[in-house]
Amino acid sequence: MLTPILAAGAPAGAPNFGFFEALQQGGAIAFTTLGILVIMSVGSFYILFTKLLEQQKIMNQAKRVRAVFWQSNSLREGAAKLDKNSAYRQIVDDGLAAQEQHGKLTDPVEAHDWLHGSLARSEASINSKLGGGLAFLATVGATSPFVGLFGTVVGIYRALVKIGAAGQAAIGDVAGPVGEALIMTAIGLVVAVPAVLAYNWLQRRNKSIAEDLSAFSNDVLGYLASNGAVRPTVARAASSTIAKPVAGTTTAGQAGGVPTAPRV
Repeated sequence: MLTPILAAGAPAGAPNFGFFEALQQGGAIAFTTLGILVIMSVGSFYILFTKLLEQQKIMNQAKRVRAVFWQSNSLREGAAKLDKNSAYRQIVDDGLAAQEQHGKLTDPVEAHDWLHGSLARSEASINSKLGGGLAFLATVGATSPFVGLFGTVVGIYRALVKIGAAGQAAIGDVAGPVGEALIMTAIGLVVAVPAVLAYNWLQRRNKSIAEDLSAFSNDVLGYLASNGAVRPTVARAASSTIAKPVAGTTTAGQAGGVPTAPRV
């Protein structure tokens, strides 16, 4: 793609230095370098799209937690309303399991510390899964320009060797092969830039998800440590809205009776 654009203004009858001609200047090494860059690019886009789907799934789970979880009467009831593979359900299940295990400990450990450690371990497990593959993006972004530069160096070296063997030093004989060999550097940059952008974007989204998970874990810890007395503000607000009396409703069978709240 780059070669036809750059060579669009070349006069008719000029030597043909296309992309494959540039690869031929570098031989097998140039083709191998191009193959490595293609693998890097395909791998980067695969990780980008798969991670976006994974992140969006957890973000949708967070919306469901805010909508239905804290309106439940207990953690077990709330967990039953979440998807089986939900990251938030994993935190709740691990918290409940840690609460049950604390009573079986022979060495006395503070309940708060035990629950906090278990929930933190659950969070770390989820964040580790979210971060899988990002190291590949960072590696591609850091190394692909140098891989392309390696292909350029080899291509230039081969071109200069052929020119020296032919005994010709005309600028036309040098500019073509050397200029076409530089395309490998351009390909390396084309591979690196999307990988760096994808890495930074995914990292920012992972940080936002980790903050939501940490806040939810803290709410679960407060609930467990208080036997259900402590709930998030959003849950208390929803409960007070549901319990608010509606004007005009009366006790059945009593004309002019005392207004009562509707049953949920």
